[in-house]
Amino acid sequence: MACNFTAAGRQPGVHCAKKPGAGSRGNGDHEEQRFQMLEQVKPVGMNEIRAAQARLEGLAMVSPVVACAAAPPGKNVRLKLENLQPIGSFKIRPVGSAVRARTPAQLAAGIYTSSSGNSALGVAWMARELGITGTAVVPANAPEAKLEKLRRLGARIEMLSVEDWWRAIQVGGLSGQQGVYIDAVRDPACLAGDATVGVEILQQFPDVEAILVPFGGGGLACAIACAVRILKPGVRIIACELETAHPCRAALAAGGPVETPHEPGFVSGVGFGTVLPEMWPLIQSTLDGVITVSLAEVAAAIKVMVEHNRVVAEGAGAISVAAALSGRYEQSKVCAVVSGGNLDNAMLTTILQGNVPLP
Repeated sequence: MACNFTAAGRQPGVHCAKKPGAGSRGNGDHEEQRFQMLEQVKPVGMNEIRAAQARLEGLAMVSPVVACAAAPPGKNVRLKLENLQPIGSFKIRPVGSAVRARTPAQLAAGIYTSSSGNSALGVAWMARELGITGTAVVPANAPEAKLEKLRRLGARIEMLSVEDWWRAIQVGGLSGQQGVYIDAVRDPACLAGDATVGVEILQQFPDVEAILVPFGGGGLACAIACAVRILKPGVRIIACELETAHPCRAALAAGGPVETPHEPGFVSGVGFGTVLPEMWPLIQSTLDGVITVSLAEVAAAIKVMVEHNRVVAEGAGAISVAAALSGRYEQSKVCAVVSGGNLDNAMLTTILQGNVPLP
């Protein structure tokens, strides 16, 4: 049963998700505008996950799990530092797994993805490694820190309006663009790469009771859940979102994807208008709940990590840490996945001064 944990300033409460088909799925206009549903995303199994681990050898590091000294009283909080990966994000796992699953002939025309930055960095890294063209389709509000890294890696950058960029994610590609589209949410090889994070957490923190995961498109959270359900099914998988951008929480409450406000502030790469319909069955069947946090809590979590752990997380990567520091969960032993660390220097300076950056 998937449940929602309440956000800051309220006592923890549980709101159970409705059964499929129950509740609102948006008004008629939204239904008419909704894109045709792509093939339903299915769970990945251990054979696929082990194959992804083999493909990622020498590419993605086994990121450390470290203690969080600022954990709430009575809580044992640890951090899975995926922000230390070569591209500053866990995305090297799904993208690397997907690219290495293709043949040279398939990759000859290049690779591309639609991303707010981190998947694009994975594509740029892999393209440079293979000597092929890598194209990053990014939204107009993509963080400068990620754009600068893309330039250094030699990627082609195609900037679209946020609406057109999100449409490319929804339909799984961009009309007229050459090369293989790397779909970091729906590609089974990508999900298998994501799932390797879950395998490592169970090895590094065997007593973990819950894993807190930032929710963007749902690929990382659901993939970790796939691995954990096989290896240690009692561990809870909790998605983490912003109070101002929470499509997963809204979908679980309504019983299906619904349109939601998208006001992520300084946090990029999360909380888009709706859960992808083809991801919904996997989300509903694998995630145990959602914790929502404020932008101020995210900024505070970034500051805590710098001061206590000497590591930098980007806004999206710190959502799970903010949730862990909130204490709004029942379990005592939790691991927060720090999914990325590509934060603009100006934003980091603002945060370290005790302020919340403007978008």
